[in-house]
Amino acid sequence: MTTTTSATARQVPELTGVPLLGSLLDLKNDSLGTFLKARRDHGDVVRITAGPPGARATVHCVFSAEGAQQVLATDAANFRKDNAFYQEIRESFGNGLLTSQDGDYLRQRRLVQPLFTRRSVDGYAAAVATEVTRLTDGWRTAGHGSVDVVHEMAGLALRAVARILFGTDVDEAVGIVERCFPVLGDYVSRRGYAPRKLPRSWPTPVNRRAATAHEELYAVCDRIIAERRAAGTDGADGGGDGEDLLSRLVAASDGADGFDAGELREQVLVFLLAGHETTATSMGFALHLLARHPEVQRRAHQELDEVLGGRTPGAADLDALPYLTRVLKEAMRLFPAAPAIGRRAVEATEIGGYAIPAGADVIVAPWVTHRHPRYWDDPERFDPERFTPEREAERPRYAWFPFGGGPRACIGQHFSMLESVIALAMILQRHELEAIDTHVPLGSAITLQALGPARCRLRPRTAREG
Repeated sequence: MTTTTSATARQVPELTGVPLLGSLLDLKNDSLGTFLKARRDHGDVVRITAGPPGARATVHCVFSAEGAQQVLATDAANFRKDNAFYQEIRESFGNGLLTSQDGDYLRQRRLVQPLFTRRSVDGYAAAVATEVTRLTDGWRTAGHGSVDVVHEMAGLALRAVARILFGTDVDEAVGIVERCFPVLGDYVSRRGYAPRKLPRSWPTPVNRRAATAHEELYAVCDRIIAERRAAGTDGADGGGDGEDLLSRLVAASDGADGFDAGELREQVLVFLLAGHETTATSMGFALHLLARHPEVQRRAHQELDEVLGGRTPGAADLDALPYLTRVLKEAMRLFPAAPAIGRRAVEATEIGGYAIPAGADVIVAPWVTHRHPRYWDDPERFDPERFTPEREAERPRYAWFPFGGGPRACIGQHFSMLESVIALAMILQRHELEAIDTHVPLGSAITLQALGPARCRLRPRTAREG
């Protein structure tokens, strides 16, 4: 672990802000654009300050692929999830696999890992297909001529992960999550970036709304977990080997070192949070990009017709759909679900020749690195051919890192790819899409957010036999 600075280490350049507030308003109004401006004006390591004197926060932004690899992988032990943002997630959603550290994280990962092997995840394909069929049948029944694909994919991803987690209890859980997650997500984002914040215990309207949402989420998870434990782990319809994921989590908790009821709830909430918002973003923007680029959509249709011939795709088909997979990867490059990833430096170190002090908040930003001209020609252009095996091999490992990286890389990345490819394939088998909204305004909370509609016209399509 490189945790020293040399005599030649340079001072990190600072993004120029206004005298009293620094870059506070820029970050509040357009954090993604502010990060891009910081790299363009000052390079790959930039310091950004925000807030008035006495309540000022400073972050060190790292934009190169090599710097991202150092923070997330090479020197991961020196960059921890100790910042204010992760603390807010812990307090709202619990100390599950996304936020835990040290011994807690290693124990949780050991207990959960068997549920996310490739074989286990492949068993969830049928649950995904069930929810995609439900969605597209609903479009046809309702006679929808157009849909907001980002919004629709949010609903699909939530139902899919809830079915995989809860099996037949999916409907009740989905309703509560749809109502409560946006409240808590906005609450976490506002508090995580605020230089100063009121205690959660104060009975302000915002605190009370968040507390109510928190209690509702905990209550439904606790009830379903208690019922599942009382009934035993008889299989439901959500997961691999005939069981939903919660049944398998309960079974994994039967030993002396298993999860107690509170820990089970925290894992469930993190799976719901991380397992639906990120995948929904990838699927929604992939569909919108396809709708805006008919030549790419035609090629994807051709691949689907040749490989599937109208049948429902399964896990075994993923390797046979390389072009659709490249489309998805390019969508994840342009619209990474986690546009910025935060850490805190334990000890002083260097990144790219710049001195990073001990205790510094550090951000690596897929949103910026995925657009870095050093790794991507014409970076704003949608081009799935960037992800042929040959071109992938030419780039640094962390030029593309939508799932994070290193020892804390997303445990669910294979599930996300499986769900996304199956969903895109099934939707494209039944529909041609044409973009109505060609520009979608964006913002960033816990994940990348569409701030306006991403509507597409739907035209019924019958897949041709391969």
